[in-house]
Amino acid sequence: MPDELPTDGPLTQIVTAIRDAIADNLPRDLTWPILLLTLIIAIGIWFLRSGHGSKDADGRERHAGLVEFLLPRRIYTHVSARVDIWLYVVDRVMRLLWAPTILVTVAPWTEQTMLSTLAAAFGSGPALASNYAWMLLYSLFILLCYDFIFFLIHYSEHKIPALWAIHKVHHSAEVLTPLTRYREHFLEAPLYAFGAALSFGFAAGVFSWFFEDRITQATLFNIGFFALLFGLTGSFRHHHVAFHYPRWLSKWLHSPVMHHIHHSYLTQHWDKNFAAVTSIFDRLFGTLYIPVKDEYTPWGLGPATQEQYRTFRQNVIGPFRDWNDMVKTPRITRPD
Repeated sequence: MPDELPTDGPLTQIVTAIRDAIADNLPRDLTWPILLLTLIIAIGIWFLRSGHGSKDADGRERHAGLVEFLLPRRIYTHVSARVDIWLYVVDRVMRLLWAPTILVTVAPWTEQTMLSTLAAAFGSGPALASNYAWMLLYSLFILLCYDFIFFLIHYSEHKIPALWAIHKVHHSAEVLTPLTRYREHFLEAPLYAFGAALSFGFAAGVFSWFFEDRITQATLFNIGFFALLFGLTGSFRHHHVAFHYPRWLSKWLHSPVMHHIHHSYLTQHWDKNFAAVTSIFDRLFGTLYIPVKDEYTPWGLGPATQEQYRTFRQNVIGPFRDWNDMVKTPRITRPD
């Protein structure tokens, strides 16, 4: 029997390899299921609010037809949206260099350190048997650990000038798009990856000490139960559509529109709403701000310094320029 003929040529194989590599490196909220869910929720908001509920490039809520509501021209043609794309590409490329190292070192080391510390202090654990209730608790504990570490890193970035120089790139976004979530300087992403690995390792170490067999998270669709439950609306954090929660719920969970406040350059909005998922730590540290319905939120650094962080090149070299200025003039605070 003759050998089967190849069904595709070298060019097709190259294109397929590139497509698979992009898919493997694509964040979850930029996958088609999450994008489709975001679209459905946005259409639902447009329908329920009779065309209200989205913001224009100036951060003001306005009435809009469905197409303009979903894809406002002034936002998606803005220079800031184009810079989002290039910063996202650089971030994805640089991530290949440092992500494997952090994943295979920080989390396992933290887990083993917690296990040995607990064993030294209390001896062997109680060897509990795992069940779904414990798995749910483990999922919630991981989320709270992650949220706390995220809060600490984020808070530090706003309070320490050398770190603000890096984080300023994210806040230089003058409009919010799904890619703005990944608009960050290539030096910033390892900080959050390190924090995430630290929180996951800490949670795993604590629960591993308690249980006879290794416990796993409760999951839905292969995602941590609470991470999925609380993260369904996460894509709206960096989105022009204003997604509000009831005020009582916002005291416990960050609504997406609360992150609109965080990106506003108005002085009453500075340094508010640092956590990623819950409102617990912002309440504890006095940084919680629950906005009124459709509150005005002009995004970016503000008129004083926005021109220094408008282009892709300015955002890449910005932190180095600011650090150089700090050495020459040892006091750079946040006037923006």
